[in-house]
Amino acid sequence: MLSLTTPTLPTLNGTRFAMPALHKHMQFHYPLPYGAILQEAGVQFAVYSRSATAMRILLYRRTSDREPYRVVELNPATDRWGDIWSVFVPGLKAGQLYHFQADGPFTPEEGLRFDPRARLIDPYARALAGDFQSSTDGVVRPPRCVVVEDQFDWQGDRHLKIPLSETVIYEMHVKGFTKGASRDVKNAGSYLGVIEKIPYLKSLGITAVELMPIHEFPILDPFGNKPERQNYWGYDSMAFFSPHRGYMAGDKPGDQVRQFKEMVQALHSAGIEVILDVVFNHTAEGNHMGPTLNFKGLQNDVYYMLNDDGTYKNYSGCGNTLNGNHPICREMIFHCLRHWVHNYHIDGFRFDLASILSRDRNGELMPNTPMVEIIAEDPMLADTKIIAEAWDAAGAYQVGSFAKGRWAEWNGRYRDDIRRYWRGDSAVTGSMATRLSGSSDLYEHSGRDPYHSINFITSHDGYTLNDLVSYEQKHNQANKEDNRDGDNNNYSSNYGVEGPTRRKAIVELRLRQAKNLMASLLLSHGTPMIVSGDEVLRTQRGNNNAYCQDNNLSWFDWKLVERNSEMLRFCEAVIAFRKAQPTVRRATFLTGKPHKAGDLPDVSWYSPGGDAMDWSHATQSLICVFSTTGLETPIARNVMLLLHPGPSEQKFQIPSELRRLPWKLFFDTSAAAPLDVYPKADGPELPARGSLQVTHHSMLCYVA
Repeated sequence: MLSLTTPTLPTLNGTRFAMPALHKHMQFHYPLPYGAILQEAGVQFAVYSRSATAMRILLYRRTSDREPYRVVELNPATDRWGDIWSVFVPGLKAGQLYHFQADGPFTPEEGLRFDPRARLIDPYARALAGDFQSSTDGVVRPPRCVVVEDQFDWQGDRHLKIPLSETVIYEMHVKGFTKGASRDVKNAGSYLGVIEKIPYLKSLGITAVELMPIHEFPILDPFGNKPERQNYWGYDSMAFFSPHRGYMAGDKPGDQVRQFKEMVQALHSAGIEVILDVVFNHTAEGNHMGPTLNFKGLQNDVYYMLNDDGTYKNYSGCGNTLNGNHPICREMIFHCLRHWVHNYHIDGFRFDLASILSRDRNGELMPNTPMVEIIAEDPMLADTKIIAEAWDAAGAYQVGSFAKGRWAEWNGRYRDDIRRYWRGDSAVTGSMATRLSGSSDLYEHSGRDPYHSINFITSHDGYTLNDLVSYEQKHNQANKEDNRDGDNNNYSSNYGVEGPTRRKAIVELRLRQAKNLMASLLLSHGTPMIVSGDEVLRTQRGNNNAYCQDNNLSWFDWKLVERNSEMLRFCEAVIAFRKAQPTVRRATFLTGKPHKAGDLPDVSWYSPGGDAMDWSHATQSLICVFSTTGLETPIARNVMLLLHPGPSEQKFQIPSELRRLPWKLFFDTSAAAPLDVYPKADGPELPARGSLQVTHHSMLCYVA
């Protein structure tokens, strides 16, 4: 007996699609949303292709099956609505494995690359299972798509909505964070393993984890072989709607969906937000020599930017460029972001090589492209953080000019200027002051605020903090590219010996410099981002491009938590201080003026001699005072920083107008633990005469 109840599709991508009512003996199925949507009596499949002449669904029972047990042919007369191919297949359930397969023209010079033998990953697949299978017939057999049941008991979980100005970001790799802790973690290298390490994240004090790519990417090569250089970082997406199966505990198809949600829920319960690093600039299909996995075999000329001869524009440096400002591709990205926000409660996104989103369909840079505006204005994303890596591999560098409004940016200028200052470069004192105070030169003109500057010293791409103060040359031989890969200009120093050393003076200096860099980062206006492991001085042995190192070189070494406990204690104290003190994380730009007569200016700059800084003759050393003026909270404290990157001891004279305040030492990076930091900022008082001899390469912080 047919029910006359109007069935309702599950919510997908933030939109709920209602099905038409049944009419006598016929059931009508709406052709959207895209993907494989589970219904009570079966599964509705929908995929876009303008130029396909035929479409099939290949159904599999097991991930090991090389051939489908059933092929569903779509009828162009009844199963095609415009350029959307859609069919309802009764009897299918959650866990069903499938591929699409499309016929059409193979005319690469015209941009079309249909292959009737190719097994295609659904662009909207919400989970993949298995892996690429070995091939003797030239057919690429990629992981299977999985029909997913989206029900999950979130137990009232919602976005945390921590203001960006109060955020401390911790960039981490899901697998790498726990894989090196196999003795301590039951589910090492997985989403569930991250849950086991949440107590560590809480004790560190960070407020958000920024996960390196977790969208599905290849583990094996398209013919089932383990590649010589493993894709550890994951910047080769092939299914934007699916959590990576390689970070799943166990091998049940689709179970990564549940496990990822459990991880997000647990992090939220601990007060930690989840930001995703998303790669909407290229895919795993590569250039004209690469495999056909999905987009090439469905509508190559729409999903990619092409040259006139049908070859691929390559603004990503990875062989192809996703055509993000084509309406179809733009719609997919838009639905994808909503999918992660609604179905996974994700709190924000960091857009890899985001300048590509500023390129029109011809590849030309233009202001406020539709994609950039959609992301900023979409109401479902209104509570999320949106962060741009404001450059690409084709020379675009838009730090400070990527967009307006809500967009924050990785501040590459901050990274370079702070590194150069502490290395002791000349003529960078003014730049250091600008970066400490929020980079107004980059963000104020566009109406943005200091917290739109994502400040960082290191990231996954480059040296670790330990290596930044231990190596002057990159050492990437393990990548098997003859050390040609990776950046040659790192603004680093080894302080006398390249790499590890037992020379006590160099070891102490490196630790001091690591503390100087970390303290500068955490006490700068803007939003700080720390790389996982920097707080315990993790090393990659001088490798500044460890994209292919899925091993101990890249994994978090948990022995360092005890071995480098001094650095960890220092970081925990400075993070806690930052979170407690609005003085060092104002939400508006500093003015250099007092809020009212008799107050200190909100920021003051002095030379080591105690005079107001003359920027035309600035010395390397610097006194900076962030005052409480205008802050209507009793917890605010005045903060005075003494920065000395020079190679010899320096006398500092505190100005008389500051000596009337009861300053107490918070930290001194030149002192040995435990006197290097006083977590309650209750260290020794400032000498009455206000005169201090400051050790070379060191930083002091006083609080009043």
